[in-house]
Amino acid sequence: MPRGYWRAAREARYTLLFALPLLLLYEGLSFALTRSSYAGLRNGADVLLKTLFVALGGSRGVAVFSLALVGVGAWLVWRDRKRHPGPLDRRVFGFMMAESVVYAMLLGSVVSALTSLLLSPMLSVVQATAPVRISLTGQLVLSLGAGIYEELLFRVLLVSGLLALARRLGWRRPVAVGTAIVGAALIFSAFHYIGPMGDTFTLASFTFRAIAGLMLSGLYVARGFGIAAWTHALYDVGLTLLG
Repeated sequence: MPRGYWRAAREARYTLLFALPLLLLYEGLSFALTRSSYAGLRNGADVLLKTLFVALGGSRGVAVFSLALVGVGAWLVWRDRKRHPGPLDRRVFGFMMAESVVYAMLLGSVVSALTSLLLSPMLSVVQATAPVRISLTGQLVLSLGAGIYEELLFRVLLVSGLLALARRLGWRRPVAVGTAIVGAALIFSAFHYIGPMGDTFTLASFTFRAIAGLMLSGLYVARGFGIAAWTHALYDVGLTLLG
């Protein structure tokens, strides 16, 4: 393992560049299927974020969103590279992918076990299916989108925003972090029941997703955006292929 790996993997020059292929893969495949960068087969968090920019910027809103996303990311990487000059260690990306694969493999079983313990030892956790039929290719694209855009919305923006608010209110960091993680997890779970492709609400599926949100939020805080995004995407892809 490269020296200083655990810290380096959380820093912008690695975590954002690690997430970049996931963003490009999702956007490229989604555009290939729909010929649109906004409408058609899109992850709900993706649509929500772009809708805000369309509402403010009209037809140029999606372009503004894309430029802002890439621009902010590039600036963060550039700033981090100034602090840490020298070549990037490619081994770090390999270990980050290995981490993501392990976390993705563990996520479903751990969350299912915790959900069953919380609700009832006899409870079977069954995730509700979306009311709209989607092809396997479409489901895989949505899985990739969940990894990049749901982590961007519910972890980078929401967890960070709630954490900043709690700190501004004078809360101690452990309390602020815990509150941000729990609040974001509950909102993340509720988000899956909104809109025409939303699932039918059940206590089991809501609890399952809330616990998954807790784990992903904790992973984001502990290991950074890139690993959280790939973990989420790989878990959803695995669920699609095996389901």
